[in-house]
Amino acid sequence: MTIFALYAFPLPVQGAEPVSWSTGQTIYVPAYSHIYMGDREKQFYLTVTVSIRNSDPATPITVTGVDYLNSSGLLVKRFLKVPVLIRPYASLRYVVNESDNTGGSGASFVVTWKSVAKVSQPIVESVMIGTGMQQGISFTSRGQVVRENAP
Repeated sequence: MTIFALYAFPLPVQGAEPVSWSTGQTIYVPAYSHIYMGDREKQFYLTVTVSIRNSDPATPITVTGVDYLNSSGLLVKRFLKVPVLIRPYASLRYVVNESDNTGGSGASFVVTWKSVAKVSQPIVESVMIGTGMQQGISFTSRGQVVRENAP
């Protein structure tokens, strides 16, 4: 008589990242107000949306800054005049119009936020979309934490 033993080990989920907890951060988000196409590097202009999503199920976060920078790292626009509260699982968005080419191909956002308690860090992304010459393009960039901020 043959006996077979079957062992089950949980497999890691592809793309899953551990939850990061924080009370505040500065996040750098790449963006592109235009990209280049063709051999002559023709500029293809894009509408840029930065999306800030509170991923915490119970605690609100406060966004304290959303700054739009150009390719040289210089401030183009400051989106917030006063801090904005984002409820759990809610989001904010700010848009740079396709006609606004001041950011350049190396534009970026710097987003700062804080919370009264440790929360799962927000998801901050830029979404670029454009249409022209019977073609369309869209893509995203995910923000990168560059500093942990004190509450």
